[in-house]
Amino acid sequence: MDNRPDSVRIMTPVGMLGAGWDEATIERGLALGVDVITVDGGSTDSGPYYLGSGTAKTAAQAVARDLRSLLKAAARADAPLIIGSCGTSGTDSGVDWVAGMVSEIMAEEGLDLRVARIYSEQDAAGLKEHLDAGRIHPLPPLGEIRAETLEGCTHIVGMMGHEPIVRALEAGAQVVLAGRATDTAVAAAYPLMKGMPAGPSWHAAKIVECGGQCTVDPRAGGVHTTIDADGFTIEPLDAANACTPYTVAAHMLYETVDPFEMREPAGTLDVREATYVAVDERTVRVEGSRFHTADQHTVKLEGARITGYETISFSAIRDPLILGDLETWADLLRTHLRRRVSQTLGLTDDDYAFDLRLYGHNAVLDDLEFETGTPREVAVMLLVSAPDQATATAVAKVANPLMLHMPVPRMNYLPSLAFASSPAEVERGPAYEFVLNHVVDTITPTAMFRIEHDSTDGAHHHD
Repeated sequence: MDNRPDSVRIMTPVGMLGAGWDEATIERGLALGVDVITVDGGSTDSGPYYLGSGTAKTAAQAVARDLRSLLKAAARADAPLIIGSCGTSGTDSGVDWVAGMVSEIMAEEGLDLRVARIYSEQDAAGLKEHLDAGRIHPLPPLGEIRAETLEGCTHIVGMMGHEPIVRALEAGAQVVLAGRATDTAVAAAYPLMKGMPAGPSWHAAKIVECGGQCTVDPRAGGVHTTIDADGFTIEPLDAANACTPYTVAAHMLYETVDPFEMREPAGTLDVREATYVAVDERTVRVEGSRFHTADQHTVKLEGARITGYETISFSAIRDPLILGDLETWADLLRTHLRRRVSQTLGLTDDDYAFDLRLYGHNAVLDDLEFETGTPREVAVMLLVSAPDQATATAVAKVANPLMLHMPVPRMNYLPSLAFASSPAEVERGPAYEFVLNHVVDTITPTAMFRIEHDSTDGAHHHD
Protein backbone atom coordinates (compact mmCIF):
# COMPACT_ATOMS: atom_id res chain seq x y z
CA MET A 1 0.00 0.00 0.00
CA ASP A 2 1.33 3.43 -1.00
CA ASN A 3 1.28 5.86 1.94
CA ARG A 4 2.57 8.68 -0.23
CA PRO A 5 0.60 11.90 0.35
CA ASP A 6 -0.89 13.83 -2.55
CA SER A 7 1.07 16.93 -1.63
CA VAL A 8 3.51 18.43 0.88
CA ARG A 9 3.04 21.95 2.27
CA ILE A 10 6.15 23.90 3.31
CA MET A 11 6.27 27.11 5.35
CA THR A 12 9.47 29.15 5.04
CA PRO A 13 9.10 32.24 7.27
CA VAL A 14 12.29 34.08 6.32
CA GLY A 15 15.51 33.74 4.35
CA MET A 16 17.76 33.34 7.39
CA LEU A 17 17.08 32.50 11.01
CA GLY A 18 17.46 35.61 13.14
CA ALA A 19 16.10 38.03 10.54
CA GLY A 20 12.68 38.10 12.19
CA TRP A 21 9.11 38.37 10.90
CA ASP A 22 5.65 39.61 11.75
CA GLU A 23 3.95 36.89 13.80
CA ALA A 24 0.81 37.36 11.72
CA THR A 25 2.59 35.73 8.78
CA ILE A 26 3.18 32.60 10.86
CA GLU A 27 -0.50 32.50 11.81
CA ARG A 28 -1.50 32.75 8.17
CA GLY A 29 0.90 29.97 7.23
CA LEU A 30 -0.56 27.70 9.88
CA ALA A 31 -4.06 28.53 8.62
CA LEU A 32 -3.06 27.46 5.11
CA GLY A 33 -1.83 24.14 6.49
CA VAL A 34 1.75 23.11 7.16
CA ASP A 35 3.47 19.73 6.82
CA VAL A 36 7.00 20.99 7.47
CA ILE A 37 8.65 24.28 8.52
CA THR A 38 12.06 25.02 7.04
CA VAL A 39 14.51 27.87 7.41
CA ASP A 40 18.15 28.42 6.56
CA GLY A 41 20.37 29.37 9.47
CA GLY A 42 23.53 30.49 7.73
CA SER A 43 25.50 31.69 4.76
CA THR A 44 29.00 32.37 3.47
CA ASP A 45 27.87 35.72 2.06
CA SER A 46 29.54 37.68 4.87
CA GLY A 47 32.97 36.21 4.30
CA PRO A 48 35.25 33.66 5.94
CA TYR A 49 35.40 35.10 9.46
CA TYR A 50 32.38 33.22 10.79
CA LEU A 51 33.59 29.84 9.59
CA GLY A 52 37.18 30.57 10.53
CA SER A 53 36.32 31.69 14.05
CA GLY A 54 33.38 29.33 14.56
CA THR A 55 31.11 32.20 15.63
CA ALA A 56 27.68 33.34 14.49
CA LYS A 57 26.87 36.49 12.56
CA THR A 58 23.41 36.75 14.11
CA ALA A 59 22.62 37.97 17.62
CA ALA A 60 21.63 35.25 20.07
CA GLN A 61 18.54 37.25 21.10
CA ALA A 62 17.34 37.47 17.49
CA VAL A 63 17.87 33.75 16.86
CA ALA A 64 16.14 32.84 20.13
CA ARG A 65 13.17 35.03 19.28
CA ASP A 66 12.74 33.29 15.91
CA LEU A 67 13.27 29.83 17.40
CA ARG A 68 10.56 30.42 20.02
CA SER A 69 8.09 31.37 17.30
CA LEU A 70 8.96 28.36 15.11
CA LEU A 71 9.04 25.77 17.89
CA LYS A 72 5.59 26.82 19.05
CA ALA A 73 4.33 26.78 15.45
CA ALA A 74 5.82 23.34 14.80
CA ALA A 75 4.17 21.95 17.92
CA ARG A 76 0.77 23.43 16.96
CA ALA A 77 0.98 22.09 13.40
CA ASP A 78 2.49 18.76 14.47
CA ALA A 79 5.01 19.39 11.70
CA PRO A 80 8.78 18.91 11.78
CA LEU A 81 11.04 21.98 11.97
CA ILE A 82 14.26 21.85 9.91
CA ILE A 83 17.05 24.41 10.30
CA GLY A 84 20.17 24.25 8.15
CA SER A 85 23.65 25.75 8.48
CA CYS A 86 23.17 26.48 12.17
CA GLY A 87 25.28 29.23 13.69
CA THR A 88 25.94 30.92 10.29
CA SER A 89 28.63 28.55 9.01
CA GLY A 90 27.35 25.18 10.17
CA THR A 91 30.23 24.34 12.49
CA ASP A 92 29.69 21.84 15.30
CA SER A 93 29.73 24.70 17.79
CA GLY A 94 27.08 26.47 15.70
CA VAL A 95 24.79 23.43 15.89
CA ASP A 96 25.28 23.20 19.65
CA TRP A 97 24.69 26.95 20.02
CA VAL A 98 21.27 26.69 18.38
CA ALA A 99 20.52 23.39 20.15
CA GLY A 100 21.17 25.01 23.53
CA MET A 101 18.64 27.73 22.79
CA VAL A 102 16.13 25.17 21.54
CA SER A 103 16.47 23.21 24.78
CA GLU A 104 15.95 26.31 26.93
CA ILE A 105 12.96 27.51 24.94
CA MET A 106 11.24 24.13 24.98
CA ALA A 107 11.66 23.95 28.76
CA GLU A 108 10.21 27.46 29.14
CA GLU A 109 7.30 26.79 26.78
CA GLY A 110 6.54 23.30 28.03
CA LEU A 111 7.27 21.72 24.65
CA ASP A 112 8.42 18.12 24.23
CA LEU A 113 9.87 17.72 20.73
CA ARG A 114 12.51 15.20 19.73
CA VAL A 115 15.63 17.02 18.52
CA ALA A 116 18.33 15.73 16.15
CA ARG A 117 21.67 17.43 15.64
CA ILE A 118 23.55 16.78 12.40
CA TYR A 119 27.24 17.64 12.59
CA SER A 120 29.09 18.52 9.39
CA GLU A 121 32.59 19.50 10.55
CA GLN A 122 35.41 17.52 8.98
CA ASP A 123 38.84 16.78 10.45
CA ALA A 124 41.98 17.09 8.37
CA ALA A 125 43.06 13.50 9.05
CA GLY A 126 39.85 12.06 7.65
CA LEU A 127 39.98 14.33 4.62
CA LYS A 128 43.60 13.35 3.93
CA GLU A 129 42.40 9.77 3.57
CA HIS A 130 39.97 10.95 0.90
CA LEU A 131 42.75 12.99 -0.68
CA ASP A 132 45.15 10.05 -0.79
CA ALA A 133 42.40 7.91 -2.33
CA GLY A 134 41.87 10.46 -5.11
CA ARG A 135 38.37 11.37 -3.99
CA ILE A 136 38.87 15.16 -3.57
CA HIS A 137 38.61 17.31 -6.69
CA PRO A 138 38.94 21.10 -7.17
CA LEU A 139 36.23 23.40 -8.45
CA PRO A 140 37.27 26.38 -10.58
CA PRO A 141 39.28 28.49 -10.10
CA LEU A 142 41.23 26.47 -7.51
CA GLY A 143 43.66 23.68 -8.31
CA GLU A 144 44.61 20.45 -6.60
CA ILE A 145 44.68 20.63 -2.84
CA ARG A 146 47.62 19.83 -0.57
CA ALA A 147 47.44 18.15 2.81
CA GLU A 148 49.06 21.25 4.38
CA THR A 149 46.06 23.35 3.33
CA LEU A 150 43.68 21.02 5.13
CA GLU A 151 45.86 21.08 8.25
CA GLY A 152 46.03 24.89 8.20
CA CYS A 153 42.26 25.40 8.40
CA THR A 154 40.73 26.36 11.72
CA HIS A 155 37.39 24.84 10.64
CA ILE A 156 36.28 22.73 7.69
CA VAL A 157 32.66 21.81 6.99
CA GLY A 158 31.09 19.54 4.43
CA MET A 159 27.95 20.83 2.74
CA MET A 160 25.32 18.14 3.16
CA GLY A 161 22.51 17.38 0.80
CA HIS A 162 19.05 16.19 1.83
CA GLU A 163 20.07 12.64 2.81
CA PRO A 164 21.30 13.21 6.40
CA ILE A 165 18.22 15.32 7.11
CA VAL A 166 15.95 12.56 5.79
CA ARG A 167 17.77 10.03 7.95
CA ALA A 168 17.20 12.16 11.05
CA LEU A 169 13.51 12.58 10.21
CA GLU A 170 13.05 8.87 9.58
CA ALA A 171 14.58 8.19 13.00
CA GLY A 172 11.80 10.23 14.59
CA ALA A 173 13.23 13.75 14.85
CA GLN A 174 10.67 16.53 15.11
CA VAL A 175 13.32 19.26 15.15
CA VAL A 176 16.38 18.87 12.92
CA LEU A 177 19.33 21.18 13.58
CA ALA A 178 21.75 20.67 10.72
CA GLY A 179 25.31 21.82 10.30
CA ARG A 180 26.39 23.17 6.92
CA ALA A 181 23.83 22.23 4.29
CA THR A 182 22.89 23.46 0.86
CA ASP A 183 20.14 26.06 1.22
CA THR A 184 17.91 23.90 -0.94
CA ALA A 185 18.46 20.63 0.94
CA VAL A 186 16.78 22.12 4.01
CA ALA A 187 13.47 22.52 2.15
CA ALA A 188 13.78 19.57 -0.26
CA ALA A 189 14.41 16.88 2.38
CA TYR A 190 10.88 16.39 3.71
CA PRO A 191 9.01 16.36 0.37
CA LEU A 192 11.60 13.96 -1.08
CA MET A 193 11.17 11.70 1.94
CA LYS A 194 7.40 11.76 1.39
CA GLY A 195 7.78 10.70 -2.24
CA MET A 196 7.28 13.98 -4.04
CA PRO A 197 9.06 14.12 -7.43
CA ALA A 198 12.65 15.36 -7.34
CA GLY A 199 12.27 18.07 -10.00
CA PRO A 200 9.50 20.06 -8.29
CA SER A 201 10.95 19.37 -4.83
CA TRP A 202 14.38 20.77 -5.64
CA HIS A 203 13.01 23.66 -7.71
CA ALA A 204 10.56 24.68 -4.97
CA ALA A 205 13.38 24.43 -2.43
CA LYS A 206 15.50 26.77 -4.53
CA ILE A 207 12.70 29.33 -4.82
CA VAL A 208 11.88 29.36 -1.08
CA GLU A 209 15.49 29.37 0.18
CA CYS A 210 15.49 33.14 0.73
CA GLY A 211 11.96 33.42 2.08
CA GLY A 212 10.25 36.44 0.54
CA GLN A 213 12.99 37.16 -1.99
CA CYS A 214 10.77 35.57 -4.66
CA THR A 215 7.94 38.06 -3.97
CA VAL A 216 7.27 41.63 -5.01
CA ASP A 217 8.08 42.80 -1.45
CA PRO A 218 10.98 40.74 -0.07
CA ARG A 219 10.75 42.48 3.33
CA ALA A 220 7.18 41.34 3.98
CA GLY A 221 7.97 37.85 5.25
CA GLY A 222 8.20 34.34 3.91
CA VAL A 223 6.31 32.00 1.62
CA HIS A 224 4.01 28.97 1.65
CA THR A 225 4.62 26.27 -0.95
CA THR A 226 2.65 23.18 -1.91
CA ILE A 227 4.50 20.46 -3.84
CA ASP A 228 2.56 17.73 -5.63
CA ALA A 229 3.10 15.09 -8.31
CA ASP A 230 3.14 17.60 -11.18
CA GLY A 231 4.81 20.72 -9.79
CA PHE A 232 4.43 23.27 -7.02
CA THR A 233 2.35 26.30 -6.11
CA ILE A 234 3.78 29.21 -4.13
CA GLU A 235 2.31 32.25 -2.41
CA PRO A 236 3.52 34.77 0.21
CA LEU A 237 2.64 34.41 3.87
CA ASP A 238 1.73 38.10 3.97
CA ALA A 239 -1.74 38.55 2.43
CA ALA A 240 -0.73 41.97 1.08
CA ASN A 241 2.31 40.57 -0.73
CA ALA A 242 2.42 38.70 -4.05
CA CYS A 243 4.38 36.17 -6.06
CA THR A 244 4.38 36.71 -9.82
CA PRO A 245 5.75 34.50 -12.60
CA TYR A 246 8.50 37.09 -13.00
CA THR A 247 9.58 37.15 -9.34
CA VAL A 248 9.48 33.36 -9.01
CA ALA A 249 11.34 32.66 -12.27
CA ALA A 250 13.88 35.37 -11.44
CA HIS A 251 15.04 33.58 -8.30
CA MET A 252 16.74 30.94 -10.45
CA LEU A 253 19.14 33.75 -11.37
CA TYR A 254 20.05 34.31 -7.73
CA GLU A 255 23.42 32.88 -6.62
CA THR A 256 23.62 30.42 -9.50
CA VAL A 257 26.23 29.98 -12.22
CA ASP A 258 23.58 28.91 -14.75
CA PRO A 259 19.97 30.20 -14.73
CA PHE A 260 18.70 26.81 -15.94
CA GLU A 261 20.80 24.37 -13.91
CA MET A 262 21.86 24.09 -10.29
CA ARG A 263 24.09 21.37 -8.89
CA GLU A 264 23.24 19.62 -5.65
CA PRO A 265 25.21 16.82 -3.96
CA ALA A 266 22.85 14.22 -5.45
CA GLY A 267 22.53 15.66 -8.95
CA THR A 268 21.44 18.64 -11.02
CA LEU A 269 18.19 20.60 -11.05
CA ASP A 270 17.14 21.41 -14.64
CA VAL A 271 14.46 24.10 -15.16
CA ARG A 272 14.81 24.59 -18.94
CA GLU A 273 11.29 23.27 -19.52
CA ALA A 274 9.75 24.86 -16.43
CA THR A 275 6.63 26.99 -16.86
CA TYR A 276 5.53 29.75 -14.50
CA VAL A 277 1.83 30.60 -14.53
CA ALA A 278 -0.13 33.03 -12.35
CA VAL A 279 -2.91 31.18 -10.54
CA ASP A 280 -4.24 34.49 -9.28
CA GLU A 281 -2.79 37.92 -8.54
CA ARG A 282 -0.52 36.61 -5.75
CA THR A 283 0.02 32.89 -6.40
CA VAL A 284 2.20 31.12 -8.99
CA ARG A 285 2.12 27.57 -10.32
CA VAL A 286 5.37 25.99 -11.58
CA GLU A 287 5.56 22.80 -13.63
CA GLY A 288 8.08 21.07 -15.86
CA SER A 289 11.10 21.01 -13.51
CA ARG A 290 13.48 18.07 -13.81
CA PHE A 291 16.24 16.58 -11.67
CA HIS A 292 19.10 14.55 -13.13
CA THR A 293 20.71 12.22 -10.59
CA ALA A 294 24.51 12.31 -10.72
CA ASP A 295 26.62 9.21 -11.30
CA GLN A 296 28.74 10.21 -8.31
CA HIS A 297 27.33 11.87 -5.18
CA THR A 298 29.61 14.67 -3.96
CA VAL A 299 29.96 16.86 -0.88
CA LYS A 300 31.45 20.33 -1.23
CA LEU A 301 34.03 21.43 1.32
CA GLU A 302 34.35 24.86 2.86
CA GLY A 303 37.41 25.74 4.91
CA ALA A 304 38.95 28.89 6.34
CA ARG A 305 42.36 29.70 7.76
CA ILE A 306 43.99 32.64 9.51
CA THR A 307 45.89 34.89 7.12
CA GLY A 308 47.21 37.31 9.73
CA TYR A 309 45.98 40.05 12.04
CA GLU A 310 44.43 43.36 11.10
CA THR A 311 44.27 46.87 12.51
CA ILE A 312 42.07 49.51 10.96
CA SER A 313 42.11 53.31 11.17
CA PHE A 314 39.66 55.89 9.77
CA SER A 315 40.10 59.58 9.17
CA ALA A 316 38.00 62.00 7.13
CA ILE A 317 39.01 64.77 4.71
CA ARG A 318 36.98 67.92 4.13
CA ASP A 319 39.88 70.19 3.11
CA PRO A 320 39.22 71.37 -0.50
CA LEU A 321 42.94 71.64 -1.38
CA ILE A 322 43.60 68.00 -0.48
CA LEU A 323 40.37 66.85 -2.14
CA GLY A 324 41.39 68.70 -5.29
CA ASP A 325 44.61 66.67 -5.48
CA LEU A 326 43.56 63.50 -3.67
CA GLU A 327 45.59 60.98 -5.65
CA THR A 328 48.77 62.91 -4.93
CA TRP A 329 47.91 62.98 -1.23
CA ALA A 330 47.25 59.22 -1.18
CA ASP A 331 50.49 58.46 -3.03
CA LEU A 332 52.41 60.65 -0.58
CA LEU A 333 50.85 58.85 2.38
CA ARG A 334 51.79 55.45 0.95
CA THR A 335 55.37 56.58 0.29
CA HIS A 336 55.89 58.25 3.66
CA LEU A 337 54.27 55.38 5.55
CA ARG A 338 56.59 52.79 4.00
CA ARG A 339 59.60 54.99 4.72
CA ARG A 340 58.60 55.68 8.33
CA VAL A 341 57.80 52.01 9.02
CA SER A 342 61.23 51.06 7.73
CA GLN A 343 62.90 53.76 9.84
CA THR A 344 61.03 53.22 13.08
CA LEU A 345 59.98 49.56 13.05
CA GLY A 346 62.71 48.11 10.85
CA LEU A 347 60.16 46.29 8.72
CA THR A 348 60.35 45.51 5.02
CA ASP A 349 57.42 45.32 2.61
CA ASP A 350 57.38 41.54 3.12
CA ASP A 351 56.71 41.92 6.85
CA TYR A 352 53.32 43.63 6.59
CA ALA A 353 50.75 44.89 4.09
CA PHE A 354 48.36 47.81 4.01
CA ASP A 355 45.45 48.97 1.92
CA LEU A 356 44.41 52.60 1.61
CA ARG A 357 40.78 53.06 0.58
CA LEU A 358 39.25 56.44 -0.21
CA TYR A 359 35.52 56.30 0.42
CA GLY A 360 33.71 58.99 -1.53
CA HIS A 361 36.38 58.86 -4.22
CA ASN A 362 37.05 55.37 -5.59
CA ALA A 363 37.03 52.90 -2.69
CA VAL A 364 34.25 50.77 -4.17
CA LEU A 365 35.15 50.64 -7.88
CA ASP A 366 38.86 51.56 -7.62
CA ASP A 367 40.26 52.08 -11.13
CA LEU A 368 36.86 51.33 -12.66
CA GLU A 369 35.36 54.47 -11.11
CA PHE A 370 33.86 56.49 -13.98
CA GLU A 371 32.67 59.60 -12.14
CA THR A 372 35.02 62.56 -12.15
CA GLY A 373 35.12 65.80 -10.24
CA THR A 374 36.17 66.88 -6.79
CA PRO A 375 34.34 65.06 -3.99
CA ARG A 376 32.81 67.08 -1.15
CA GLU A 377 34.30 64.86 1.56
CA VAL A 378 36.24 61.60 1.69
CA ALA A 379 36.76 58.98 4.36
CA VAL A 380 40.23 57.45 4.44
CA MET A 381 40.41 53.85 5.61
CA LEU A 382 43.77 52.31 6.36
CA LEU A 383 43.71 48.54 6.74
CA VAL A 384 46.98 47.02 7.96
CA SER A 385 47.71 43.28 7.90
CA ALA A 386 50.62 41.58 9.65
CA PRO A 387 51.55 38.17 11.06
CA ASP A 388 50.74 39.40 14.58
CA GLN A 389 48.42 42.00 16.08
CA ALA A 390 51.16 44.09 17.69
CA THR A 391 52.91 44.65 14.38
CA ALA A 392 49.68 45.58 12.58
CA THR A 393 48.84 48.12 15.28
CA ALA A 394 52.37 49.54 15.31
CA VAL A 395 52.18 50.22 11.57
CA ALA A 396 48.80 51.90 12.01
CA LYS A 397 50.22 54.06 14.80
CA VAL A 398 53.08 55.13 12.54
CA ALA A 399 50.46 56.16 9.97
CA ASN A 400 48.51 58.21 12.52
CA PRO A 401 50.27 61.58 12.16
CA LEU A 402 50.20 61.24 8.38
CA MET A 403 46.44 60.60 8.37
CA LEU A 404 45.99 63.56 10.71
CA HIS A 405 48.21 66.34 9.37
CA MET A 406 49.81 65.47 6.02
CA PRO A 407 49.44 68.26 3.42
CA VAL A 408 49.71 68.12 -0.36
CA PRO A 409 52.74 69.98 -1.84
CA ARG A 410 50.94 73.25 -2.70
CA MET A 411 49.60 73.75 0.83
CA ASN A 412 51.45 76.19 3.11
CA TYR A 413 49.78 74.93 6.30
CA LEU A 414 49.25 71.66 8.15
CA PRO A 415 45.67 70.45 7.78
CA SER A 416 43.85 68.75 10.63
CA LEU A 417 41.84 65.77 9.46
CA ALA A 418 39.15 64.06 11.52
CA PHE A 419 39.59 60.60 13.02
CA ALA A 420 36.48 58.51 13.50
CA SER A 421 37.44 57.21 16.93
CA SER A 422 39.81 57.60 19.83
CA PRO A 423 42.05 55.71 19.87
CA ALA A 424 42.24 55.91 16.11
CA GLU A 425 43.55 52.35 15.80
CA VAL A 426 40.93 49.60 16.01
CA GLU A 427 42.30 46.08 16.31
CA ARG A 428 40.21 43.67 14.25
CA GLY A 429 41.99 40.55 15.47
CA PRO A 430 42.64 37.56 13.21
CA ALA A 431 41.64 37.76 9.57
CA TYR A 432 40.57 34.68 7.64
CA GLU A 433 40.37 33.52 4.06
CA PHE A 434 38.47 30.74 2.33
CA VAL A 435 40.92 28.17 0.97
CA LEU A 436 38.72 25.23 -0.02
CA ASN A 437 36.54 25.08 -3.11
CA HIS A 438 36.65 21.32 -3.56
CA VAL A 439 34.28 18.37 -3.61
CA VAL A 440 34.61 14.91 -2.13
CA ASP A 441 33.38 11.84 -4.00
CA THR A 442 31.31 10.36 -1.20
CA ILE A 443 31.17 6.68 -0.33
CA THR A 444 27.60 7.13 0.95
CA PRO A 445 25.55 10.36 1.10
CA THR A 446 25.52 10.32 4.91
CA ALA A 447 28.98 8.94 5.76
CA MET A 448 30.62 12.35 6.29
CA PHE A 449 27.97 13.52 8.77
CA ARG A 450 27.20 12.55 12.36
CA ILE A 451 23.66 12.50 13.71
CA GLU A 452 22.82 12.70 17.41
CA HIS A 453 19.31 12.46 18.82
CA ASP A 454 18.45 14.26 22.05
CA SER A 455 15.95 12.24 24.07
CA THR A 456 13.41 13.84 26.35
CA ASP A 457 15.62 13.01 29.33
CA GLY A 458 18.42 15.12 27.83
CA ALA A 459 20.66 12.21 26.84
CA HIS A 460 22.37 12.04 23.47
CA HIS A 461 21.99 9.06 21.16
CA HIS A 462 24.34 8.65 18.22
CA ASP A 463 22.96 7.53 14.86
